[in-house]
Amino acid sequence: MQSHITILGSGTCVPSLERNPCSFLMKTGGENLLFDCGPGIMRRLLEVDVSIFDISYLFLSHFHPDHIGELASFLFALKYPAPSAQKQPLTIVAGQGFLSFFERLKSVYGNWIVLPPGMLTVVELDTQKADRHSFSSITVTSMPVAHRPESLAYRIVDAEGKTLVYSGDSDVCDGLTAIAADADLMICESAFPDDQKVDGHLTPALAGEIAQAADVKRLVLTHFYPACEAADIENQCRSTYNGLVVLAWDLMTLTL
Repeated sequence: MQSHITILGSGTCVPSLERNPCSFLMKTGGENLLFDCGPGIMRRLLEVDVSIFDISYLFLSHFHPDHIGELASFLFALKYPAPSAQKQPLTIVAGQGFLSFFERLKSVYGNWIVLPPGMLTVVELDTQKADRHSFSSITVTSMPVAHRPESLAYRIVDAEGKTLVYSGDSDVCDGLTAIAADADLMICESAFPDDQKVDGHLTPALAGEIAQAADVKRLVLTHFYPACEAADIENQCRSTYNGLVVLAWDLMTLTL
């Protein structure tokens, strides 16, 4: 059975009526995988007829608020639902340091975000080198990338052997090229136009260079700051990448 991806957010921390902060949903093997949990994500899920109670795995790329800012509300909503209680356990997957981060979050919210026994599992992945885990019908490989100390890119291989790679936020780095090797689909940040490069982020041409070097079959650019709206992002990417380029927008769907 094919895996399906829905872009829940293609934007950034900058408020926008068109673009939610960067996030996407992957439906694969009968399970729902959520990547990042920034502001507005629960509403976006409802727009595609998915409840927070349907999420099996939450993968976090790093701890900036536009990628993790709704986590406390997400957990709070799982614990105090109406009309029914949480039935499916949630697994949070993140880089080393998340457990410490979560303890500090609980020091603010206390038991409001502590789920019942057996309903939450946390998996911390290595932030110094590649790491690999198997979860149900998928295999996940992570790789540290150049943004924050806890930042990870993810490589998901589904039951059909198809490969999805998510860059998270990242600057140019060897790890991102390595984890993207031969990917069927890469969802890659492209925060600013080529002439407005910012440390810790990619531009369209740089994302294209990485995808070209990695022989990525299809490249989806996302995480657009407002400056991207006035630039020819697609052609900037095509200057370095000769594969299929897609510009993400909120609620678009893709098949892996």
